[in-house]
Amino acid sequence: MGTERDTLKAQLEKLGIHRDLDLVLHLPLRYEDETRVVPIAQLQPGVPAQVEGTVLGSDIVYRPRRQLSVRIGDASGELHLRFFNFYPSQQKALAPGARVRAFGETRGGLVGGEMIHPRFHVLRGEEPLPSALTPIYPTTAGLAQPALRRRIAEALERSALEETLPEALRARLGLEGFAESVTALHRPGPSADERALGARTHPAWRRIKFDELLAQQLSMRTHYRERKAKRAAALPAEGRLVGAMLERLPFELTRAQVRAWSEIGADLAQPHPMHRLLQGDVGSGKTIVAALACLRAVENGAQAAVMAPTEILAEQHYRKFGEWLAPLDVALAWLTGGQPRKERRAALEGIASGATGIVVGTHALIQDEVEFSSLALAIVDEQHRFGVEQRLALRGKGAGRGKGASRRVEPHLLMMSATPIPRTLSMSYYADLDVSVIDEMPPGRQPVVTKLVADSRRDEVVRRIHDSCLAGYQAYWVCPLIEESEALQLKTALETHAALAAEFPELRVGLVHGRMAPEEKAGVMSAFAAGAVQLLVATTVIEVGVDVPNAALMVIEHAERFGLAQLHQLRGRVGRGAEESVCILLYQNPLGEAARRRLRVIYESSDGFEIAREDLRARGPGEYLGARQSGAPLLRFADLEQDQDLLEAARDAAERMLREFPGEARRHLERWLGARSDFLKA
Repeated sequence: MGTERDTLKAQLEKLGIHRDLDLVLHLPLRYEDETRVVPIAQLQPGVPAQVEGTVLGSDIVYRPRRQLSVRIGDASGELHLRFFNFYPSQQKALAPGARVRAFGETRGGLVGGEMIHPRFHVLRGEEPLPSALTPIYPTTAGLAQPALRRRIAEALERSALEETLPEALRARLGLEGFAESVTALHRPGPSADERALGARTHPAWRRIKFDELLAQQLSMRTHYRERKAKRAAALPAEGRLVGAMLERLPFELTRAQVRAWSEIGADLAQPHPMHRLLQGDVGSGKTIVAALACLRAVENGAQAAVMAPTEILAEQHYRKFGEWLAPLDVALAWLTGGQPRKERRAALEGIASGATGIVVGTHALIQDEVEFSSLALAIVDEQHRFGVEQRLALRGKGAGRGKGASRRVEPHLLMMSATPIPRTLSMSYYADLDVSVIDEMPPGRQPVVTKLVADSRRDEVVRRIHDSCLAGYQAYWVCPLIEESEALQLKTALETHAALAAEFPELRVGLVHGRMAPEEKAGVMSAFAAGAVQLLVATTVIEVGVDVPNAALMVIEHAERFGLAQLHQLRGRVGRGAEESVCILLYQNPLGEAARRRLRVIYESSDGFEIAREDLRARGPGEYLGARQSGAPLLRFADLEQDQDLLEAARDAAERMLREFPGEARRHLERWLGARSDFLKA
């Protein structure tokens, strides 16, 4: 008995069910109509329906594979039921003469209509039909629907389903009661609107989706408030270094850059930690704003750290910072996992002593041996590529204490992303952050011309690359894989590099991919940046951080295999000079519908926010958020596109409840998140 209970407990835990309330909120995926029986002759192909009949024959058939074939009949006709996986007990129950009810989709077969693996039960005398739709729940191996329904019904009886929404708020929003809503979803009455239930537009679903969004907003805003209550080193505007850098820049900041820097600067001056996301399209100028923030820390006698997800991006930042900061006499260090030991030791000593004001690096920054003297600002670039733990680890490097302070001093945190975040995602999963947006490009930037070219015209593309490089420009050729994959049959970076190098002996063709040694990769990238390499064959390691103004042409091999965000990021590697640049998306026919839609979007739009919206619609928030999803609960019921009105209402309601109804807010969080109510730590 104990083993059986343990098995059930493990099965429920796989579904994220630990309490009665979790069972109450384990809502149906769909519903099946077992309230009526359809005569066999009236079955429609592909339409789920229930039939009732007598078993006329039952045989095990071995061709084309072993299966149980059962023939049933009613007054209107006959139907075959086929089972490819079955137990002897099922074969015995479906003996000739048994009366059965079966539910499933009918399709045409060699011997007429048939149902494949229908749900069935043998009738024991007269059994009334159900009076309501049958809920079908998400489940796991070994946990049958009837057992799950029974557990949920028991939990509904045991649980207190009191309201957590203030009555005035619920009435103003026109929402159903919570108890009525969950009951209606688990036990829809005979007159329930099956279409609205299936489409999740039923009033009961709207209440549940609102409650889920409200729980997310309450949790995010609660942690936002808690962070604002923590202590950080105030970094007021001294002006010495920031002003000197701005005077030396060979260009003017755009209005969007000035606005973003003003918002960040105001945050840094506060005695509580900034927690801000700086987002802007590829090439919009986020790095210079990050450099200004670092200088603000240094001119206040503190340190700043910039962490990037790849060595290529980290080195790009290091070079840029070096150009800007060299005249200002600011000590800058570089720290990655692959650097020589002597160089690394010198960098670590400068960081620990405080002699180094700004350090740029990869994950190497968060290793135990790295100790800062006075880290006051942590910057995380391409933040979605880092998990919560990694961002926490970098912030933890600033866990010193201020002068005379009895509380821990947190560093300010600035996260940057070149993947624009759609408004609905920003309002939900990023509701714990302040957000600054750089929404204009620096003057002189030419839009990139995007061309769709079938692989059958590959020779034309190769000639164009050749002519462009001979004319003095540089080019990228991006491949999706490093080694041969028989399953996908893709061209590889290694093959492509060998083929292009052989075809163009007069050009220097470089190769860079993620499995190269860091120093080898850095050498190739430096040669390309210096113009010594005319054509660079690469994998997606160049997706971020590569800035070569003379590179005016990019070919993306098997573009149909890339995601929208990745295509947009890669395209942003060209168009950084004054000349018109071209990105050729080389695709393989035949194209699936999803791939065709992605290529159409990237061809028609250069607006990163529009591309991001389409990407979110196609992939959903789970994939879109990347590593951040480990720090925020994914929505199970609400849809950010379809339920924008509920999201906005939940955001406003969360602020009001935290301010006026804190008890109800706590109970709401406990209901929806339980032990996870403290989920967001970074």
